[in-house]
Amino acid sequence: MTQQTEPIKTKPTLATPIKEYGFNTPQRLFVGYTLAVLVDLTVLNLFNEFWEYITLESFSISLLVAILLQLLLKLTIAAEHAIAEYFKTKPGRAPKFYRAFTTWAILFGSKFIMLEAINLVFGDSIQFTGPADGIVAFFALVFGILIAEFMVSKIYFSLED
Repeated sequence: MTQQTEPIKTKPTLATPIKEYGFNTPQRLFVGYTLAVLVDLTVLNLFNEFWEYITLESFSISLLVAILLQLLLKLTIAAEHAIAEYFKTKPGRAPKFYRAFTTWAILFGSKFIMLEAINLVFGDSIQFTGPADGIVAFFALVFGILIAEFMVSKIYFSLED
């Protein structure tokens, strides 16, 4: 029987420093947006594969659609937050109502802008069909993306030390 030995643990020195893998802000943004686009791409292609109401011409188109969707979703959320901050500074009950109404209007209405942007940029390369001329399919896709992004972020933050 041979004797197993543990590896010798050495303290870090100037020659062998401990490597720390912290990320700076641009790196965090890059990783975050890349992951978000990959989540969107995955959801988009799953809808394409398993639901007849969303049809994509190619994987390349789906990648470009995922990037555009991510950009438009981030712009929508930024606009919603900016307007919400404006109404937070106002006293009284009316600004609270206006804040809730504008939040709903932006989050709901932006989906129609996104759908039109996708239609303008990609034309027949992507099709949303079914109830309400494809609006239901598009809303389902956006909600699927948001749910998937939420689940991935929950997993990510649960892995924190």
